[in-house]
Amino acid sequence: MNEETMPTAEAMPEAAHDDERAHYELAFHVLPTVVEGEVPAIMDAIKKIVTDAGGELTDEEAPERFDLAYEIVKHLEGKNRAFKSAYFGWIRFKVAAGTVPAIGHALELRTDILRHMLIRLSREEEQHPFRFHEALVSQKKVAYVGEEDIVDTDGSTDEEVIVEESDDSLDEDASKKDEA
Repeated sequence: MNEETMPTAEAMPEAAHDDERAHYELAFHVLPTVVEGEVPAIMDAIKKIVTDAGGELTDEEAPERFDLAYEIVKHLEGKNRAFKSAYFGWIRFKVAAGTVPAIGHALELRTDILRHMLIRLSREEEQHPFRFHEALVSQKKVAYVGEEDIVDTDGSTDEEVIVEESDDSLDEDASKKDEA
């Protein structure tokens, strides 16, 4: 059976079965010059852009400030300005594919957004969102210095911990021998 004679429901791609809606993730950086207390209002404005376009919000991670891996330059107020930090957040939503360009255009018009990226999610990505800020916190707990040394946030290395543990075990062994 070719596509011309196949029933419509079978000829449509998977995303089209559900009112032609697909799952998307919008990741964004808010300018670091924005007052921290205003960042939730910007997040709400971004969510409103999506819902006004017919999107259904499914998940989110509120923006938090962090240092960028590299400088991002944005033309603002007639000047190129370089930023080394930003507030990063993301939202996930379900929307008709035809409205995605309008969402992107609305975000381009916002001067408080440093950068954004809008991607269509695979089924696997839908089911397993990556929580950036949680991963960043857990990464700060243990930072790798070299191949052999691991430095905890308190500054101690594995070697120090091992030495401390081995000293304790030696003291315990010595006290057991004294008791016997």
